[in-house]
Amino acid sequence: MSDQARPWRVEGFTEVRELGAGAQGGRVVLARHAASGAPVAIKYLARRDGDERAVAALRDEAVMLGRVDDPHVVRLYRFVGAARGVALVMEAVNGVSLKRILAEHGALEPEAALTVLKGSLLGLAAAHAAGVVHRDYKPANVVVRADGLSKLIDFGVAALAGDGGGAGTPAYMAPEQWERRPASPATDVYAATCVFYECVTGGRPFGGDLAALAGAHLRAPVPLDEVPEGLRDLVARGMAKSADDRPAGAADFVAELDAAASSAYGPGWEGRGVAAMAGAAVALAAVFPLVAAGLAPAGTVAAGTAAGGAAGGGVSAAVTAKAVGAVIAATAVAAGGAGVYAANSGDAAQSAKPPVLQVRPVSFTQTTSGPSVRFTGRVPRLTGLPAGLQSKVNALVRKPAEDWTRYAGPGLASFTDQDDPAHPYTGRIAYDVGLGGPKLFSVRYTLTGTVMSKNTSPLATVTVDLTTGRALANRDFVTADAHTRTGMSALTRLLVEYGPNGVSLCGGRYWDADGRRYVEVPPEATDLTPEEFDDGVLLIPTRRGIDFYLPLPSLGYPMSCGRAEHVFHVPYTRLGRFVRPEIFRAAGVAVPTP
Repeated sequence: MSDQARPWRVEGFTEVRELGAGAQGGRVVLARHAASGAPVAIKYLARRDGDERAVAALRDEAVMLGRVDDPHVVRLYRFVGAARGVALVMEAVNGVSLKRILAEHGALEPEAALTVLKGSLLGLAAAHAAGVVHRDYKPANVVVRADGLSKLIDFGVAALAGDGGGAGTPAYMAPEQWERRPASPATDVYAATCVFYECVTGGRPFGGDLAALAGAHLRAPVPLDEVPEGLRDLVARGMAKSADDRPAGAADFVAELDAAASSAYGPGWEGRGVAAMAGAAVALAAVFPLVAAGLAPAGTVAAGTAAGGAAGGGVSAAVTAKAVGAVIAATAVAAGGAGVYAANSGDAAQSAKPPVLQVRPVSFTQTTSGPSVRFTGRVPRLTGLPAGLQSKVNALVRKPAEDWTRYAGPGLASFTDQDDPAHPYTGRIAYDVGLGGPKLFSVRYTLTGTVMSKNTSPLATVTVDLTTGRALANRDFVTADAHTRTGMSALTRLLVEYGPNGVSLCGGRYWDADGRRYVEVPPEATDLTPEEFDDGVLLIPTRRGIDFYLPLPSLGYPMSCGRAEHVFHVPYTRLGRFVRPEIFRAAGVAVPTP
């Protein structure tokens, strides 16, 4: 057989067995890295005349998958392009598809179904944080491991939020996909809820041919009678016809899921659900890719699960970490001098070391309607935290930016008589970090663009406790004595001392009525009340002090220069009687004497 007739393979890997095949020469194989023995999955596409669109699609899949780094999403090691084909080298997930589990077991116990939904939502949330919409969430694209945890796979039709049209699987497509409108994170929420419905009832929410499915997803009410009563509101929210009526993204839906599950099944629901899913998966361990290939005996899988699942499907955690590290570190060589594109090239062997918190920006793009507003910019994403905590923290960190864009379109409607989609308003969201850990993470967002008449304005602030995953409220910063009317009066005087008086036209110096000279106008402060402090003040702790954003009229300043807020930079040395000691310690400074 000539070299051209043989299937193309990425050099440095030994093919073990084929896992699946598709059109246009596409196939997925289980392989081992020749030097280390580490198992990987490789998705191949051979180059043929006229199939450049398919090659581009696989390259796009690599780009989308490479944006996401989360334990609930299959990991991309590299994309390889060569003269004879292109390939994705990915994590080999030792588990069984949710589709196979449903075919074998039918409906799942509610706690088990909720566990699958939560794990999937956490994976989708990581994708959404990176600006990616999966667009094809379905049981076949969820793999359940022997420890009961799941991973999301196959980003073949994924798109950036705001892009894309009608791609997807009809049984799980949201109304906007049927109407070929742009996909958003809420599109994935709809599909995930459809799959949850199937898990908990044993049947899909809608059936029939393509026309019947289209009509049902677009217009029919959600059939809730078979859904457990305590979960009906959750399903109704997730499958709302309008994307605006669903949770904005997977991270928001996780919070609603936790609340509904705890209310319906008690605080231990998740542990019971994981155990049930582990049992369902292990019952099918013989079809696990590594087991079927003889790389991990079925008995080892079950033993690994009984020991707590730390081995990740029966393969020694230490061996796997070392081997995967070798795969990533190895130099990829493809036939014909291929180009190699690395993605998510973290070393799994580092997992045994204490996590190191890292913050990196991810792109943020969203277009609203009524009138059209296109927001771009970046939001921070944290890595290095435990998986569940990390997803929760990142959801809280990006929430202010997502919330603002969600409500910006309707809010701007009062400023325009006509929506012009061809010339949308523009807004650019930027951020800066106040405290970057290890105890607290604080971030301040600002907004520029035509939506603010080219001025920069503070948009929002948020501070998250990195040990509990909780966002701090304003009252969490101040002492009990400070959070009284007397304490707020004293804090108001301190803020006035560090306020904008006399610094510019936006401070305490104004033109007189004739416009010929400045007039000094000393502010007459109006005391903040505890209620005003809780609801009307933005604040962010930094390494040097706390920045407070207050509406100027609250402190007696008239509104000027089109700005309704001003920042008050107060150093920690002056905040001893007002701020809780743990805030000083989180900032790495000594608690000052009041």
